[in-house]
Amino acid sequence: MLKNYFLVALRNLFKNKSASFINVLGLTIGLCSCILIGLYIQHELRYDAFEKKGNRISRVIMEYSFDGASVSKKGNFTSMKVAPMLRRKFPEVENAVRMYQRARIIRYQDKLLDEKKFMFADSGFFKMFSFSLLEGNPETALNAANKLVLTKSTARRYFGNQDPMGKFMQIGADTSLYMVTGILPDCPDNSQIKFEFLASFISLGVTDEEETYWDANYTTYVLLKDANQEAALNQKLNAFMKKEMAGQGADIQFFLEPFMGIHLHSEYSGFEPNNNIKYIYILEGVALLTLIIACFTYINLSTARSVERAKEVGVRKVIGAGKGQLFWQFIGESFLLCLFAVILSLAAAMILLSFFNHLTSTSLSLGDLLSVKMIASLLLLAILVSLLAGSYPALLLTRIVPAKSLKGSFRNSIADQWIRKSLILFQFVISVLLIASTFIMQQQLHFVQNKNLGYNRNQVLVLPCEQKMLSTMPVIRQEFKSNSNVLQVSRCGSTPVNIQSGYNMRSAMMPDNQQIAVTANPVDEEFIPTIGLKLIVGNNFSRQDMKDLEQPEHKNITYHFILNESAAKQLGWGPEQAIGKKMFLDNSRPGYVRGVVKDFNFESLHQLIKPIVLFPEPSGYNLMVKIKAGYIPQTIAFLESKWKTLVPYRPFEYHFLEEDFNTLYQSELKLGTVLNLFSGLAIALACLGLLGLSSFTAKQRQKEIGIRKVLGAGIKQIALLLTKEFASLVGISIAVAIPVSWIMMSQWLQDYAYHITISWWVFGYAALMVFLITFITISFQVIKAAIANPVSSLRSE
Repeated sequence: MLKNYFLVALRNLFKNKSASFINVLGLTIGLCSCILIGLYIQHELRYDAFEKKGNRISRVIMEYSFDGASVSKKGNFTSMKVAPMLRRKFPEVENAVRMYQRARIIRYQDKLLDEKKFMFADSGFFKMFSFSLLEGNPETALNAANKLVLTKSTARRYFGNQDPMGKFMQIGADTSLYMVTGILPDCPDNSQIKFEFLASFISLGVTDEEETYWDANYTTYVLLKDANQEAALNQKLNAFMKKEMAGQGADIQFFLEPFMGIHLHSEYSGFEPNNNIKYIYILEGVALLTLIIACFTYINLSTARSVERAKEVGVRKVIGAGKGQLFWQFIGESFLLCLFAVILSLAAAMILLSFFNHLTSTSLSLGDLLSVKMIASLLLLAILVSLLAGSYPALLLTRIVPAKSLKGSFRNSIADQWIRKSLILFQFVISVLLIASTFIMQQQLHFVQNKNLGYNRNQVLVLPCEQKMLSTMPVIRQEFKSNSNVLQVSRCGSTPVNIQSGYNMRSAMMPDNQQIAVTANPVDEEFIPTIGLKLIVGNNFSRQDMKDLEQPEHKNITYHFILNESAAKQLGWGPEQAIGKKMFLDNSRPGYVRGVVKDFNFESLHQLIKPIVLFPEPSGYNLMVKIKAGYIPQTIAFLESKWKTLVPYRPFEYHFLEEDFNTLYQSELKLGTVLNLFSGLAIALACLGLLGLSSFTAKQRQKEIGIRKVLGAGIKQIALLLTKEFASLVGISIAVAIPVSWIMMSQWLQDYAYHITISWWVFGYAALMVFLITFITISFQVIKAAIANPVSSLRSE
């Protein structure tokens, strides 16, 4: 019996090649989309899942403000003393670890490299996190100064096949010698803590006794004795810090953030860029809708073909086949077709995996794709899809009355036709929704990338530098600018793309204990012209300002400051009023306002523009070089040759300011690209179903078309007759999808402080696009039916 069902199923699949091809192709695309998106979502949802103690780990978030000030700053920064304080004062804390990441120059034999993934951590790192050593003792690997742990690939890169244990590497500008005390596996791809070098935190040379709560340059993680103690400890921390800060004119609060929720739920990125749980939901929705469209295509084509299979069912019933047997036969056909689609989708996913990895910036492997869990999930999905997509056509066919089918008088009922139309309608609602949403998302990303930020990031090269270069900076600047293609050279603490440094400021009219939290950036006299900030009033810093600060006794000098409009307003001044006013930055820097620049976006466009102070300082870890447009390759070659002569102790490395900017929107850009791809696939699936359905519709109505042509109907009238029904369905789908997409995308845009206004023409463009796609899709079948010879269709009458 089963063998017979199998043979009949195969026979039917090969007999109706076009319908089988459309169904298999549609399901393959839908399943392949689900596989790839599912792998990506699994990768994101399982971030840090390897951490055995992850549910007990929290990250410390600091928020501070000053008495009488409405502005506060909050982020994943803490001072060096916070971790020891938590260990000493709160019995709920089992361990606390401080971490700090900063690029370091590494020297070993003939190798000189600028390593970006260099991290410092307390000796309790291995007790808190699930990073196991391949070589070395986790108890002693980081328990003293100048100890260093390497990842396996890093050790191989520097030492080849030699044993690195006990060997020394030169680290940093002062060429301190660090001893290799451990080797561990490479950090997992889905870990928010990624490093290649892990050095002992004590190597930084600063003790917590020397620190205050304000020197917040580090990240602190806490391991709780009980995962349920987080809320209670947050309350105790608030009460403790109120006592600590009493009478100091400021308020500092610490909050514990669950470690396992940071990657998808936190607004504060850590050592790796975060994703957003909303984007995961969007991708889940796209995968589900794509599969639904494929299933609906199968249902539509199967119900449309029910007329053709009516005689087969009638004959089977006459010779004794029951409804149950017929039902499971058709379900079997559906499962067989789905199984073919699963095999093809798995093969397609294997072929497309490297492309998808590039698209999503992940490193998903064939092992992830061919895992037992994935194969089992696909088989389960095949069964589920075959039941969901095959049940209605199977039920429709099993209720056929043999007498009618054998007479050739069986037709789809009105209810069946309405169901088919409803499925088509839903398919195009999804298509319009995806097209409109994709357009709006791309508009916002275009807005983000082209908005006037208040500064110019084009043709600006960023070169990492260090304190050792301070004494030779005038020479470096002079040599660089000897090339006419180099327009400006500026040294700064942070590039203008993402300035996070927290300070406090007050005017001379404010009491000493009254401060305002503010972002500030140490810069030189060429910072403003290099990035094109607009000075509203006042003047830029001068070369003399920098020379004064470069003197050993510069601590007693008077500073000059440049504020943005928001900072001036926060101090109670208009731009013109601010010039010449006395103010203090961190109380240790008294000075006067020299200029006011127009507000510029120095953070992501998710954030409103905040007050910022620019102040002269010879230090800074970034050198920005403005290059004349059209001369970038040759100018970079010139800079490299000069760098090797002037800075032989540091490798020449660079990136463009534009790259820093794009990093801020990495998750949005990734989502936009993926959404473009899978929205296109969803639309292609809808059109595939429409193509098959229009073919069957034309075939079913060929006698009617023949009669109409005999009675004088022209090609135009026949074409209009066949397209009218589909056009009305598309029109209704547009009317339903537009308000839904408007609501959804309006909510998505609220995540941005600066965003586009949704225009009506976006929906008009989406509607026009869907209409065009629909007409192009069905035009071949319509024209074929309209020009057919009526004699062929009426010959059997």
